[in-house]
Amino acid sequence: MLNSLRLYAKYFIVSAISPAGKYLWLDTGRYIFNKDIFKKEPHKEPDLQAKALMKAIAWLVRSQQANTDGGMGSFHLINKWSSSYPETTGYIIPTLLNFGRKYDNDEVTGSAMKAAKFLLKIQKKSGGWQGGRVAENKPEIVFNTGQAIRGMMAAYNFSGEQKYLDAASAAGRWLSGIQNPEGYWKEFALMNQPRVYDTFVDAPLLELYGLTGEESLKNAAIRNLDWVVGEKMLENGWFEDCDNTIRRNDKPILHTIAYTLDGLVDCGLMLEDEKYIAAARKGAAQLREIFPERGYLHGRYDRNWHGSEHMICTGSAQISIVWLKFFRISGERVWYDAAGQMLDLLMTVQSRMRGEPVDTLGAIPGSFPLWGRYEPFAFPNWATKFFADALLLESELRP
Repeated sequence: MLNSLRLYAKYFIVSAISPAGKYLWLDTGRYIFNKDIFKKEPHKEPDLQAKALMKAIAWLVRSQQANTDGGMGSFHLINKWSSSYPETTGYIIPTLLNFGRKYDNDEVTGSAMKAAKFLLKIQKKSGGWQGGRVAENKPEIVFNTGQAIRGMMAAYNFSGEQKYLDAASAAGRWLSGIQNPEGYWKEFALMNQPRVYDTFVDAPLLELYGLTGEESLKNAAIRNLDWVVGEKMLENGWFEDCDNTIRRNDKPILHTIAYTLDGLVDCGLMLEDEKYIAAARKGAAQLREIFPERGYLHGRYDRNWHGSEHMICTGSAQISIVWLKFFRISGERVWYDAAGQMLDLLMTVQSRMRGEPVDTLGAIPGSFPLWGRYEPFAFPNWATKFFADALLLESELRP
């Protein structure tokens, strides 16, 4: 705790007195003196969303160009570019391919395929992919492997090259082979703790089952989904064991809450099982009803849906995706309107200053304000990835 506070204080002080201070002071001013930022009327011009999407995608490509191995890193105001992050590189690949197809952009699809080749090179002999950044050379992790599978399947569907499907299949067999009989993953899980946000692993396993017909993949996904819904969900839609820490597991971050909900709704649709969709709807509706109270969502929520900490931009983008999916399912405009308001808020956060350097131009920060506790003073690539995904989905579903 003390080390964390010392590091936080160091980043704040160094940021404040360095050229990066302009970001810090901008967000401080917007947060303290412009509370209307959270109460803005939704934008009506689709061109604004398109411009925000273009900037976000350009930054994701930049996050690859900052490294030499083909993977995507993140940018920190003090530490600058990180080494490539296999997990997030995996799920950025489908984002880039979706954009490249929609806008017929060969540069962006080329970036995606370069990232896929990077993941192929670093896949472990077990079939899994490492945790953390590539420079750390950590052991395989369940969640990270699931996200690399997303990238492999997207690369296979785009290129038709068997090597990507083979890599995904090896990873899927590894995941199904190490699953606990009760349905959760503990061995090779982050912190060696079972966590409900592995529903975001179940979804690519089911998609992989659709490509290969391997029953073990489908069975593993269903076992985990049933454990999550049957053992870990409260009546009000909140989930136990949802945080990516041990100490604050009683109030998980919106980021992992959204992973859990997104995985449930996607799996429910693929399995045509209303049980999982209904489970996701409970939590998604709670957050949708909370959202208008302040015009943003808190970074953490306890079992009574009481919020704390500053806005986590990643989770905010993710929950807008979940809301849009429920709009697609139900046709109820309330879901679309909530997502639109959230995306407008994130577009405002994305728009900072004229002449902004390319290292941050178009990126979404970890928190708003920038000095919030989640990924402080940083622009994690996964925040921009989910923002881009939400904008792409919104453009597809726009009434």
